Amino acid sequence: MTIVAEGVLTPLVELRDVTRSFVGPPEVQALKGVNLSVLPGDYISIVGPSGSGKSTMLNILGLLDRPSVGEYRLAGALTAELSEDDRAAVRATSIGFVFQAFHLMPQRSVLDNVLMPMLYSGVPRGEREARARGALDRVGLSHRVDFMPGTLSGGEKQRVAVARAVVSGPRMLLADEPTGNLDGTTSGEVMGLFEELNADGLTLIVITHDAAVAERAARTMRIADGRLSEVA
Repeated sequence: MTIVAEGVLTPLVELRDVTRSFVGPPEVQALKGVNLSVLPGDYISIVGPSGSGKSTMLNILGLLDRPSVGEYRLAGALTAELSEDDRAAVRATSIGFVFQAFHLMPQRSVLDNVLMPMLYSGVPRGEREARARGALDRVGLSHRVDFMPGTLSGGEKQRVAVARAVVSGPRMLLADEPTGNLDGTTSGEVMGLFEELNADGLTLIVITHDAAVAERAARTMRIADGRLSEVA
């Protein structure tokens, strides 16, 4: 966590007048002059309907895409200056992703699925299994380490995905429609897990179309037609 001289936290995420355009015809502006500041430890939601720019926002924040115009600073560093290899390294060490579709490896055990990201994040080999088991214990799945994903419920699969996302110790977790495949009760359990992680200091950004999920965040942003605004 970086502190400036005046004692003000440096934003972990800062978007300045970010526009993302896709070549046509006609040209499509998926994001239009977006400004966003996220402090370390913040919990924000970005809510909007399909086609509003949510996926483009996720791709920009996760360093999977670049703005056409504007700046994205991550922990004060200008991301435009990063090579593709540098961006991949930042994703591996600093950004965790949780998706609606889980994206687990079906032929690998729960433990292997959580071990996988540490192959790329620089965690020493001797620490990996203990960290994976610790992450699974954190999400309440220590009794499922040897199970295959196909034998798990939807909620358990999402918990494995959360363990995989946080095992390398990221600074920020991006969750894209994380409850989209879950029933109401299980959705509440998964959101409760996210909130526990946030309470432990993890910066959390949840992208969703579900107003009830969005309202759980400390700050709610609305995106519509590529424009972002804060909900009072």
